[in-house]
Amino acid sequence: MNLDHTNIATLGELKSAGYTSRSIKDELRENLLEKIAKKEQVFEGVWGYENSVIPELERAILSRHNINLLGLRGQAKTRLARLMVQLLDEWMPIVDGSEIHDDPLAPISRYATELIKEKGDDTPISWVHRNERFYEKLATPDVTVADLIGDLDPIKAANLKLSYADDRVIHFGMIPRANRCIFVINELPDLQARIQVALFNILQEGDIQIRGFKLRLHLDIQFVFTANPEDYTNRGSIVTPLKDRIGSQILTHYPENIEIAKKITKQEARLDKRQSEFVYVPEIAMDLLEQISFEARKSEYVDAKSGVSARMSITAFENLLSTAERRAIMAGDTKTTLRLSDFMGVVPSITGKIELVYEGEQEGAGSVAENLIEDAIKSLFPNYYPKIDKLQRKEEENEYDELVSWFFDSEGFDLLDDEKEADYKSKLDSIGPLNHLIKEYQPEASKEDSYFLKELLLWGLVAHKKLSKHRFQQGYQFKDLYGSYIRGL
Repeated sequence: MNLDHTNIATLGELKSAGYTSRSIKDELRENLLEKIAKKEQVFEGVWGYENSVIPELERAILSRHNINLLGLRGQAKTRLARLMVQLLDEWMPIVDGSEIHDDPLAPISRYATELIKEKGDDTPISWVHRNERFYEKLATPDVTVADLIGDLDPIKAANLKLSYADDRVIHFGMIPRANRCIFVINELPDLQARIQVALFNILQEGDIQIRGFKLRLHLDIQFVFTANPEDYTNRGSIVTPLKDRIGSQILTHYPENIEIAKKITKQEARLDKRQSEFVYVPEIAMDLLEQISFEARKSEYVDAKSGVSARMSITAFENLLSTAERRAIMAGDTKTTLRLSDFMGVVPSITGKIELVYEGEQEGAGSVAENLIEDAIKSLFPNYYPKIDKLQRKEEENEYDELVSWFFDSEGFDLLDDEKEADYKSKLDSIGPLNHLIKEYQPEASKEDSYFLKELLLWGLVAHKKLSKHRFQQGYQFKDLYGSYIRGL
């Protein structure tokens, strides 16, 4: 309902404007129906949920349900809840001075009812913007009933010279103060069971009790809960009767393909504009970055129950560009192209974002991160070059023999970390078989992209045990597997 909030200051003016009361669930429902009819997008910036989570969420809103978003970390659960604010009316009238957003036509607090009784149509009205109608609480073990619902306030009792038997000494908690608003409790299983029990009446009957006061405040709240699957948290669970009172439980998920994952990363990464202009990022590099997360989600070293957050790709992308930027500035370049060797700079982003199983802990977080990068290279390699079969006869010819022979006949090939851009490109261009393979299998690649593709070819052959790669203090050396040994005999 759109009213001119700038000209309505009293209850009488509100009535004259034709204002009618409706619950927040009806408000969300009616505004959603209007947007659907106009084919307007509600949950903008959330990718990959168009045919799964969002339709279920919209159905839950249309059904006037309280909602539980259940999924692993980094699946946009809180973002979905915050975007629901866009379905609220832009402005909401309340009785001026009300702590719990009393509806002027249907007040529930003692303060509001007495004020309206005293002033009638002259009761002052104030307006609340929809952005202020979102309340959020992270469930932690130290949250109390007083925090959420309220308690008696001795200081208020002393100042007003009231006894504890007077309900005016009550200090309302977060939930009553979120009346006529969206209230989100994140990580619900972390809330102690006895605190979850305190939510039963609010969800079912809409009333609260504080220290023996049976207030019968019919609160009007849209609850949204978020939770990780119970078999992961190990810190607690959602008590069964509370689950029973939540209308819809919606399962979220990770991006189903690299294209969706790239959209999320590009949207969420916080980059300096100058950084983006300074570092050229081939699209294949973005594919490789996202593939690392896909590899982590199926790795035997990573705890699948914990999940691999989309934040891993986002922070890894930020680190990746910073690695290239730092390298180029140290080398004195004014512009640079992202290199595959820059991916070693994302290792800190990986090690801080994955939970390892016992075997992974034994392997070491750094080694697991490097293995994930290598696995990602192996997975993407066949998309650009002929596949290398594991079982291949030694005498059987393949597309990479000429390149492997080049390394067999050479003393090795060094790519230094602080290599100037011109020197880096010149070195890669000096490998004839590398140029031939790019020309044959990636003829449409741009000149800038071709250097990343050349490195991908080298790292891919290392991953498939066709070449060897050694890390030394200044960079990487690529060699054949056996040539140096044979020459030394």
